[in-house]
Amino acid sequence: MRGRDLKHSQRSANPVGWADRLQIDMAQSSPGMYQAKGGVASATEVLIEIGHAGIATVTLNRPQCHNAFYPEMSMAIADALEDLDGREDVRVVVLSGAGKSFCAGGDIAHMKSTIGFTRRQNLLEARQVTRMFYVLHGMTKPTVAKVRGAARGGGVGLVAACNIAICSDDANFRLSEVRVGMVPAMIAPFVVAAIGERQATRYFLSGEQFGADDARRVGLVHAVVPGDALDGAVDRLTDELRQGAPGALSATKLEVRAAARNGIRTAGIGAAARTIAKTRVGSEAQEGLRAFLEKRKPEWNSGAARPAKSRRTQSTRVRTLPASTRDQP
Repeated sequence: MRGRDLKHSQRSANPVGWADRLQIDMAQSSPGMYQAKGGVASATEVLIEIGHAGIATVTLNRPQCHNAFYPEMSMAIADALEDLDGREDVRVVVLSGAGKSFCAGGDIAHMKSTIGFTRRQNLLEARQVTRMFYVLHGMTKPTVAKVRGAARGGGVGLVAACNIAICSDDANFRLSEVRVGMVPAMIAPFVVAAIGERQATRYFLSGEQFGADDARRVGLVHAVVPGDALDGAVDRLTDELRQGAPGALSATKLEVRAAARNGIRTAGIGAAARTIAKTRVGSEAQEGLRAFLEKRKPEWNSGAARPAKSRRTQSTRVRTLPASTRDQP
């Protein structure tokens, strides 16, 4: 399913609460700036940074509780991702966490408030949070998780839902839902897709903590670097991703998913031939071939280099929950 189609199907599947969610004003008052309007509180908990090279960074900004999320925040994250995915000037989206942790998953303080919820109330909230993972996974642009410190539960799900993940050598991970009597239904499809059924079963059942090297070994992350080298490693990767044609990158993401779903079969010969034939006559392939033969950069990669520092502005305002008294990771 394509990103735009995914967006519409998810909105129709969750009709409750949209009037209260934050609306992002996509009009730019200056390069690289979002303006937020509406919202229900004063704390900025999701930040958007857009570099002049088209690299957008979405930062979870609740460091006091290890960037744990709750339903309204999840909805705001999903909305921001959808809006970024629809922007032609955004080439790559990076997901990161403020402070010493990437993301502690669901907020403990909010979970405490749901103890008396009815099944219907839990169903509505679960849909709101689950949408965030599906929107991230369904984006047409390349996505990169930049992980330092702890990732727990849904935080691991966010890592798995990204196309590529790089972590610092002090990163650590845990899928401990069963230890509090829960089932990881929201994140299981993404974790299984990332590390396979066998490894996912182990970590889902044991709830044990595992480190950066084990995360790389099982395929949850692609690279492990020293903490002070994480920003540079992600910058180099996003610069590499920018070399690809935007349409080709989006189509390749769909092609990989189709190949994983369908496997190798004779019927694939015709499908592959049709895709190649359609691509070769497209404007990107024509421009890419001419640029190669003329020994120049293609049009999609002829813009300015990455700036030394991008402007950062608030993108989302959502209500603030009290920091949990428990150290979630």
